[in-house]
Amino acid sequence: AEDGRRELSSNYMSINGTWKFLWVRDADMRPEGFWKDDFDDSGWDDMPVPGIWEMYGYGVPLYNNVGYAWQYQFESNPPETPVKNNHVGTYRRKITIPEDWSGKRVIAHFGSVTSNIRLWVNGRFAGYSEDSKLEAEFDVTGYLKPGENLFAFQTFRWCDGTYLEDQDFLRLSGVARDCYLYAKEKNGISDIRITPDLDSDYDDGSLEIRLDMTGSCTVTLTLTDMEGKTVAEKTITGKKGSRTVRMEVDSPEKWTAETPYLYTLTATSESGGTKEVIPVRTGFRKVEIRGAQLLINGRPILIKGVNRHEMDPDGGYLVSRERMLQDILRMKQLNVNAVR
Repeated sequence: AEDGRRELSSNYMSINGTWKFLWVRDADMRPEGFWKDDFDDSGWDDMPVPGIWEMYGYGVPLYNNVGYAWQYQFESNPPETPVKNNHVGTYRRKITIPEDWSGKRVIAHFGSVTSNIRLWVNGRFAGYSEDSKLEAEFDVTGYLKPGENLFAFQTFRWCDGTYLEDQDFLRLSGVARDCYLYAKEKNGISDIRITPDLDSDYDDGSLEIRLDMTGSCTVTLTLTDMEGKTVAEKTITGKKGSRTVRMEVDSPEKWTAETPYLYTLTATSESGGTKEVIPVRTGFRKVEIRGAQLLINGRPILIKGVNRHEMDPDGGYLVSRERMLQDILRMKQLNVNAVR
């Protein structure tokens, strides 16, 4: 938690890697019953997850500036979507859950699946999600069994949510970000929302922290600066539901585009001898519009922004950390201070 490296936690398991994969051109050609344990996928291809189909030769990218990508083959009629040329990818993989996750909640996280995802675990339907640039998370606790577990999902090139995604963009399909499982204590924190603020003199700061808890637990909130020094701390005891606490900080370092100073709020929950540690980065800033002028921490700024498409020449929608850092450095060199 101190390093912010979730992959080192015993409660984290990556499910990136090779999955069995079947691609079909038309939606009515997709396989049925693929979620069953005895389904024969021996003739299927292999596909890396994350991975974009078109970058591996399944279909071709579509580009359209104004209008939907299907406009030359299908008349828009929301919420209907085409069957012809609506490519479908189907994935299967067996995953062994760690024994010490017994008694914990297990969440399946799928990062940025285009355009939707239907998930089955051990032959049971676990959920549906759509929105190409948001992660999909499913509580799969009740679907798991000891030993190997079959995860199977299917995604369509287009769904009814695609009507909300008309943009100047190359249209691709597949999984664009990391996928993993993680385990949580049944009594603990389910969500944290931090709202920072500054006083009227833009000197002293505050954090409004909302905690959503799944059961009775004690939570210690510790705010540390970039040198690791503790600057504020609070302890609360709560039951299932939401709690909001306020943390005051005298003269904190201020966040701006030129001085992006970040603190770390560490939430440590304890219940029945078990412990969970969650680090969250946060900064102190105040954004206002006063007299038609945009202010950051009381100072006027001029937006120098760009529209960044999440696109890589090799990976498509799958952008490596190294490529992201390359993009950020180029933008900073050009004095960009805002990104859409």
